[in-house]
Amino acid sequence: MKAVIQRAKDARVLVGGEVVGSIDNGLVVLLGITHEDTIEDAKYLVQKIIHLRIFEDENEKMNLSLQDTDGSLLSISQFTLYGDTRKGRRPNFMQAARPDDALELYNQFNELVKEQNIHVETGKFGEMMDVQLTNSGPVTLIIDSKE
Repeated sequence: MKAVIQRAKDARVLVGGEVVGSIDNGLVVLLGITHEDTIEDAKYLVQKIIHLRIFEDENEKMNLSLQDTDGSLLSISQFTLYGDTRKGRRPNFMQAARPDDALELYNQFNELVKEQNIHVETGKFGEMMDVQLTNSGPVTLIIDSKE
């Protein structure tokens, strides 16, 4: 399971021009799921993401986590994180999990975040989405549960 994490002052996701999820101050998480991923990968990522010290404290040092700041999380499914671009010019998405399997793990990931008392907003799984955010810092990190 891969996650691209962006610290955001605000963010929203639109489907068909309609806002389906939005947050103020928190993290935007683009989540990619592969065939081999399990609930254990989701648990690992949730704990890593909500405890990452990437928010500034009163001394402008990155010492606070999402949990420390009472921030929110905007979760967006992103199968293209498993696009293989090594050959040719068209990405190969064979490493991305099948939609049914990915949807189940995506929903479990979001529920695990909620269980940690973090407010979660989402995009719409399998839909064409427009994501808008103000990346604060900018701070962008990539986490892979297999590394």
